[in-house]
Amino acid sequence: MTGFAPDFAGADVRVSPNFGPRRDGRTPDCLILHYTGMESGDAAEAWLCSTDSEVSAHYLVHEDGRVVQMVREADRAWHAGKGSWRGLTDVNSFSIGIEIVNPGPLAGFPEFPNVQMEAVARLSSDICQRWNIRQERVLAHSDIAPGRKTDPGERFPWSWLADQGVGHLVAPAPVRGGRFLAMGDSGQPVEALQSMLSIYGYGLEISGVFDQQTRDVVEAFQRHFRPARVDGVADQSTIETLHSLLTTIEAPVS
Repeated sequence: MTGFAPDFAGADVRVSPNFGPRRDGRTPDCLILHYTGMESGDAAEAWLCSTDSEVSAHYLVHEDGRVVQMVREADRAWHAGKGSWRGLTDVNSFSIGIEIVNPGPLAGFPEFPNVQMEAVARLSSDICQRWNIRQERVLAHSDIAPGRKTDPGERFPWSWLADQGVGHLVAPAPVRGGRFLAMGDSGQPVEALQSMLSIYGYGLEISGVFDQQTRDVVEAFQRHFRPARVDGVADQSTIETLHSLLTTIEAPVS
């Protein structure tokens, strides 16, 4: 493919070879946000368009707000990798991926510039409107791949984005003392926690044992929805925030 008309008005087009057809007749009903985790936006753009990388995304948003489309939205970009959401494992077939230029841990997790986030908000809102993507289906890469991915990170301004009408969020319960669940715990309270996380969409086994998988999922949840403390411990604040989220969604989406 030598080029295509951008799905998002104003986007530049640079075609990545790393894509294919969506499988099983799936269409996009989920939006996944990433950070690039590379030294520069130009390096990230080159990597996402290289045949050697075998990775891509539908869009890249540079720090100055420029939007580059690399894969048509109707196609399956290779952005999510191994993961799951609501029991489905081929995340690439039901999602659209946006890479946001930010070096992450390479530069001490810098803030996302305002002009960049404004572009992310416009792009995300446009995608969600055109594909009728529900707000609880706007996710972090870390949500669909807990323990493997941490982007876009706990410094990503999810609250600001929600104020722009993009994403599902509630005010997190304040961090305080009280009963908590952690590694090694077992029993009905752990099973209830795992069930709530699974109902929201996270992929984990409901075993009644607070194992490493459960800790990874709790960390992913905190990173997105309760970033004041990301430690994998299901404290009262984490559990209350999760419960509030579950009461504000309509019905589970397959």
